[in-house]
Amino acid sequence: MRIITYFGLVHTITTIQKGFVVSAWVVRSLEQPSRTTTTTTSSTTTTTRLWSSVAVPTTAAATDESVVRGTVKDHSHCNEPGDRDILVRAARGEKVERTPVWMMRQAGRYMAAFRAYSDKIPFRERSETPDYAVELSLQCHRAYGMDGIIMFSDILTPLPVMGIDFDVVKGVGPVITTSIRSEDDVNNLPLYTFDEKVPFISEILQRLRKEAETANTSLIGFVGAPFTLASYTIEGKSSKHCLRTKKLLMADETGDNKCMSVFLDKLAEMIGNYACHQIENGAEVIQVFESWAHQISPYWFSAYAKPAAKKAIAIIKEKHPNIPVIYFANGGSSYLELQRDMGCDMICLDWAVDMEQARKILGPELPVSGNLDPSVLFGTKEQIEHAVRDCIDKAGGPGSHLLNLGHGVMQGTPEEAVKWLVDEAKRYNGA
Repeated sequence: MRIITYFGLVHTITTIQKGFVVSAWVVRSLEQPSRTTTTTTSSTTTTTRLWSSVAVPTTAAATDESVVRGTVKDHSHCNEPGDRDILVRAARGEKVERTPVWMMRQAGRYMAAFRAYSDKIPFRERSETPDYAVELSLQCHRAYGMDGIIMFSDILTPLPVMGIDFDVVKGVGPVITTSIRSEDDVNNLPLYTFDEKVPFISEILQRLRKEAETANTSLIGFVGAPFTLASYTIEGKSSKHCLRTKKLLMADETGDNKCMSVFLDKLAEMIGNYACHQIENGAEVIQVFESWAHQISPYWFSAYAKPAAKKAIAIIKEKHPNIPVIYFANGGSSYLELQRDMGCDMICLDWAVDMEQARKILGPELPVSGNLDPSVLFGTKEQIEHAVRDCIDKAGGPGSHLLNLGHGVMQGTPEEAVKWLVDEAKRYNGA
């Protein structure tokens, strides 16, 4: 048994008969000191950390190596020389040796190791404290071996650079208190540097880049698209109908209130530069999330959301032409034809469109990623593996696209299901 303490965590490695090793991280209580008890049986030695009167086992006694629920376990991937940049090459549109895979929200609450943090530590503290953010970014890769590590953060993180404050309230989600209703409100927003308002980002990314290189994989950065950040700010929180935003869109169109145009333009510049800041600190791919694309019609997308997103992407590509940029419009599959000329390197598809049909709409020359229905991860191993193969085949065969979900990993997803998806993506060669 080996125990390692790291920034409030206890890492145990238990050796079971026949050389099988189980590795697990457990968050240490922030309120109570810990003590250790050790039990030995004929087949295993297990150390349990005790917090107050509650015992939390640090290992799973399962001997089935395919079952990893509740346990962070080393994967067997990322050993080939090309694995280091296979995701980056695919995002550029290159034909690669196999289909690379990562998942939106791969660092998330479906993992017991992640919940050990999220159940105790507020979101902003987790995402803005480098030790926490680095560990949470790495957990899923250590366990499953996706082809990229994505920084644990949020699309709202850079808003304080524009003087917009927010918090993430458990059970509610993001809450923004800054009021944006007029052109004057936008013009009165201050502008700070990234080092002034989000100094932790550079440290997190620099450390993750080193970890990615050591793990023989790539580092993914991300930003929210201008319309999505504008809508979040205007609504003040998640919104079912987005009426405040839509009223401002209509007032902008008539010229009665140019708040939306001015706000989107200002956000586009900040977001483009924020993505560049991430690249300059180690990100090798950038995904732009238009998370609220489902809130707008094709008309409003074309008139407002699209030009703002294109401006942000153009800023990134002008400064870093060799860094691939992926654009994801969640709920935007009903107007894929409008996304052909975003200026990005790849379009990420949501799960509401058939991959083969999406390929026809976008054309064979535009690289794509996606687009498995996240709910398939609640299916059987056979159903998951079939869905992976079907998506890869419809995208053009192994090595022809970047496999992802068509939205984020859902809370409650069985951990072994994520392993099955990644394993099949890396195994499948068309046969």
